[in-house]
Amino acid sequence: MQQIIYFIIKNSYRLLFLLLLSISLMLTIQSHSYHRSQYIHSANSISGYTYEKINNVREYFGLRAKNEELALENARLKELLFNTKDTVIDLKSAPSFATDFRVIPARVIKNSYEKQENYITLDRGNLKGIKGDMGVISDRGVVGIVDKTTKNFATVISILHTNNPINGKIKNSNHFGSITWDGKNTGYVQLIDVPKLATLKKGDTIVTGGQSYIFPENIPVGKIDKIFIDKSTNKFVINVRLFNDMTNLGYVYIIENKKRKEKEILEAASEKEVNK
Repeated sequence: MQQIIYFIIKNSYRLLFLLLLSISLMLTIQSHSYHRSQYIHSANSISGYTYEKINNVREYFGLRAKNEELALENARLKELLFNTKDTVIDLKSAPSFATDFRVIPARVIKNSYEKQENYITLDRGNLKGIKGDMGVISDRGVVGIVDKTTKNFATVISILHTNNPINGKIKNSNHFGSITWDGKNTGYVQLIDVPKLATLKKGDTIVTGGQSYIFPENIPVGKIDKIFIDKSTNKFVINVRLFNDMTNLGYVYIIENKKRKEKEILEAASEKEVNK
């Protein structure tokens, strides 16, 4: 208290000057319409600028929530896309469709791409129904296959993995092969075991095949960049430029094939009959 009194006494002339200046300014503003309008304009400009900055900060911290909302909406739209063969979708009746696929959004929290066997970690796990051998895609195309899960996390075998073959095909064709990675370039994978009878050219699109238990058919993978002949098998080896930038992944979508087990049991029974 003594320090406050001492400060006032020491600066009494300055404080008196500021007080008189403030009173004179207020009287001037109140008695002259021009000064009053300029004061209001300046005050509005300052408050508007302040509110704008505060709103920008709020929007920045709300980006994650908005991104999650968008990811959920995208997952719903992808489910509709994967579960209907019609080009026209009736959104009102869509929830009553018998769905083969379920789509769950997730966020990449760790991503390796410089090794021969690369893995990705997601922020979704058993609590969200994630299991091993589920497909993982992004808005651009195939990312990988779920490997292991805990309650809240899942690891994914990246498409950039030298031992993670995925069934693929040339779009608008019934010629299939296996998508593999030679471990050399993060921007390219290889489609191998494609018969020489296949008609293909540089720029053709490679997509997932219908023989896959994991992915819906026709999920984009990339475009043909170069075509070779494997002399040991006398089949095509195709260098495929990925649509995905595997070094820059954010939100992804996990795909559950609800009829996978039914298909596996049926095919296993058929193979058993053949091998008798």
